[in-house]
Amino acid sequence: MASIRCFLRFYYQVIFCIVTSRPSLFQVNVRDALNQAMDEELERDERVFLLGEEVAQYDGAYKVSRGLWKKYGDKRIIDTPITEMGFAGIAVGAAFAGLRPICEFMTWNFSMQAIDQVINSAAKTYYMSAGAQPVPIVFRGPNGSSAGVAAQHSQCFAAWYGHCPGLKVVSPWNSEDARGLLKAAIRDNNPVVFLENELMYGVPFDLSEEVMHKDFVLPIGKAKVERQGTHITLVSHSRCVGFCLDAAAVLAKEGVECEVVNLRTIRPLDVDTIETSVIKTGHLVTVEGGWPQYGVGAEICARIMEGPAFNYLDAPAVRVTGVDIPMPYAKILEDHSVPQIKDIIFSVKKVLNM
Repeated sequence: MASIRCFLRFYYQVIFCIVTSRPSLFQVNVRDALNQAMDEELERDERVFLLGEEVAQYDGAYKVSRGLWKKYGDKRIIDTPITEMGFAGIAVGAAFAGLRPICEFMTWNFSMQAIDQVINSAAKTYYMSAGAQPVPIVFRGPNGSSAGVAAQHSQCFAAWYGHCPGLKVVSPWNSEDARGLLKAAIRDNNPVVFLENELMYGVPFDLSEEVMHKDFVLPIGKAKVERQGTHITLVSHSRCVGFCLDAAAVLAKEGVECEVVNLRTIRPLDVDTIETSVIKTGHLVTVEGGWPQYGVGAEICARIMEGPAFNYLDAPAVRVTGVDIPMPYAKILEDHSVPQIKDIIFSVKKVLNM
């Protein structure tokens, strides 16, 4: 009987050690991760403020700024008229004056009304002033296709803004990306285009205590390998990273180990991480929701061809992209116009000649 009690005591001690040694995890959706990041930076630095359509009393069109107006008031959470050119210009001018504005576009499609302010006023001023005038501003909002909003509200702007020197362009996938990269963007002295995804706002992810710390930031310009693999490299950003991981899980059952690279940043592009992965696997597929011509995948393929990793490729690289048409409204056509998991699996098998 004593030996049984001794065994049970040892068993419970082992279970207790296993449970208590696990890092504490907090489940946070992408919307709340963005909200927390802004809240902590508003509290940390009184120069930070948020402006945009419905960001204050309505808590934001997608509730990303929920509770901030009640906490910080009218001077730091500012509702604007429906005039993107106007309030983007106000935000850029505030950055010139030493403040650190967060300028929210209700969607990045509406940023086309303000693109002169983003490109000519924000992106080029630091260079044109010979480094005398920094522009610490974040332009943020949902990017890419949503659901049922048709051609004028379903564009990915990663390649549009990634084309312009003077901007940093960030495209987060999960809650860790959203939290760490938005805090880094707000602290950065350069204009940052922050491309969120509407369909990811409500998706929860587990975050560690380290990520939840108020000083946790992720470096802009550094990709992350989300899954290790040896047979083929999948490179993606934003929502399509999740598709790549799902496709990799399916392919693993067939003996194909995919390495999944989450870009996190479009500009500057972390070419080193991509090259290291391609040299290891010998194969490359890029995945993005935007159009194919002059897209993010096209740039990645060009960089690989121009660099040392090209000599390690055992087959041509392949791009998985949105279809080269304006987004249809009908759901069945919409589903066929953006990358799906089956498209990634098909492309991987094509590259591997399966």
